[in-house]
Amino acid sequence: MSALDKLITTCLPVVPKPLVQVFARPYIAGERLEDQIRTTTELNHDGLMVTTAILGEFVQRREESEEAVHRYKEVLDHIEERKLDSTIHVKLSQLGLKLDKEFCYQNMRKILTHARERKNFVRMDMEDSSCIDDTLDIYFQLRKEFDNTGVVIQSRMRRSLADVRKLQAVQANVRLCKGIYLEPREIAFVDPQIIRNNYVMLLNELLSAGCYVGIATHDEQLIWASYQILDRLKLKPSQYEFQMLHGVDLQLRRITQRAGHRLRVSVSFGPNWYPYSLRRLRKNPAIAGYILKAMLRQP
Repeated sequence: MSALDKLITTCLPVVPKPLVQVFARPYIAGERLEDQIRTTTELNHDGLMVTTAILGEFVQRREESEEAVHRYKEVLDHIEERKLDSTIHVKLSQLGLKLDKEFCYQNMRKILTHARERKNFVRMDMEDSSCIDDTLDIYFQLRKEFDNTGVVIQSRMRRSLADVRKLQAVQANVRLCKGIYLEPREIAFVDPQIIRNNYVMLLNELLSAGCYVGIATHDEQLIWASYQILDRLKLKPSQYEFQMLHGVDLQLRRITQRAGHRLRVSVSFGPNWYPYSLRRLRKNPAIAGYILKAMLRQP
């Protein structure tokens, strides 16, 4: 972490909310479900698939998790009613993972049951290293009952190859990303090129084993490397997809789509955008530079 990143991160609690909103606006659909539906409809019209998330994580009360379950069911109902091309993805810490693992498991099971009845899919997001073991345990447990669920692997983590080998055994649906959580060197790679190299190795492992992979990256070097693997394995577009965040590198998104690849856009919404944005900035301080730039652009 640079000295500037440390300084900006320390100052985040006193950064005015409107300036944080400048950072968050391009990446978040809005506060209401109606905002999410509008954004999803527009993206679908452009031939893009969507995955929806309600902002929130590391809840402190069971009632918050129960409310999240209710709201995700509501999202699934609207997706079905409006025939939108959208799945959902969920952070287990939002469902109470840090409160009670069994409570979290039951909450996830309720969402998966609701999704299965509507022929939809739910991905369990991967969070920081303290959540990985429990998230994978819950995934493997639920995978015995549900085939409409997937998980996430981060190429930043040193353990990821071993985790991928376990996921291959159940033909898991995996989103592969670099990972945004900065972890100690003992458990995570810190060199950007090593993280890229590990990404390519993990992607090759997953695709070669017949796993469906969401290739989640905005790194064109990784997209090019993905093309090589896809071509060598002679995979059809229905056997994988690319994934990008809403509002990030729209030109690269169009280039990837026009090359004939299916692409899913991750779109989040909810009233908790402000604390969520601050947590994201603290977790990955390099992003904090955007806040400084936004401040300098203000009149």
